Amino acid sequence: MAATEIPDTQVPALRKIVTSEQEPLARRFRALFSLKHLASLQPHTEQSVPAIEAIAAAFVSPSALLKHELAYCLGQSRHDAAIAPLRHVLQDKEEDSMCRHEAAEALGALGDKGSLPLLKELRDDVQEPDVIRETCDIAVDRIEWEHGLQSKHEQLKKSDFASIDPAPPLPQSSETPSISELEKTLLDTSLPLFQRYRAMFALRDLSSPPDLPTAVPAVQSLARGFSDPSALFRHEIAFVFGQLSHPASIPSLTETLGNTKEASMVRHEAAEALGSLGDEEGVEDTLRKFLNDPEQVVRDSVIVALDMAEFEKNGETEYAIVPEGTSVAA
Repeated sequence: MAATEIPDTQVPALRKIVTSEQEPLARRFRALFSLKHLASLQPHTEQSVPAIEAIAAAFVSPSALLKHELAYCLGQSRHDAAIAPLRHVLQDKEEDSMCRHEAAEALGALGDKGSLPLLKELRDDVQEPDVIRETCDIAVDRIEWEHGLQSKHEQLKKSDFASIDPAPPLPQSSETPSISELEKTLLDTSLPLFQRYRAMFALRDLSSPPDLPTAVPAVQSLARGFSDPSALFRHEIAFVFGQLSHPASIPSLTETLGNTKEASMVRHEAAEALGSLGDEEGVEDTLRKFLNDPEQVVRDSVIVALDMAEFEKNGETEYAIVPEGTSVAA
């Protein structure tokens, strides 16, 4: 993916877009991903903190979809300036659970040891929704894995994906990983969620590039995760399919989006995953059927997904606004 070079003067312009309720949601998402790029540049630049502050400023929005994406982007920043706004969202019990879950996951992605007491407290609070408790459980395990000896001794397969995931893939062994064994771990509800997520991301990495002989069988194994009792788990399967953009995932994503009894956080992720497959025949027609869905977060996701689909069809280099006067460097 190309790297967008955005002058200092553009951060305030992007902040204005992402925080404006008058702007179309799809345009706000594009501005957000421009800010995410700036916030996560390595090494950090003078624009990193202003970009993080611009992203955090949009948490006043009434859109749960936008706010959950803000939290995700902050978690990908690898910057300590993102910690305080994420903790604030996680601690706000009036906030939508989808946003709070994403804030907990983001703190895990940042590897923030200082958030362990808060994450453990919420993990163990039986009054908290399952999605919060489960996310905090995974975030605790991820932070402890990252800062423990285990992460230093494990040999991990180099991933095609630059994202900081809720869990690393299972470590490589001398033998080629068996898809059936990974699927067994993926679907075993007696195992810790962190371990099952590790199997999930190992299967993801066996699905990319899409012409790998393991790709279709691995996608089919992942799709079986949609039968899991955990909405959090099912939503992560859909997220992984969005990363992969593999045509073999379209049937299960379409079925998930069309299941009105499914949790909205899962259906919204299925809609966005289909958006990443927008250049495949019939996907846009499928998405348009849900523009008037009863669930606001699903309707909003379909709007964004259709914009993503347009981006895929046009062959644009980045799903982001490139403001006037900027250059794109390969």
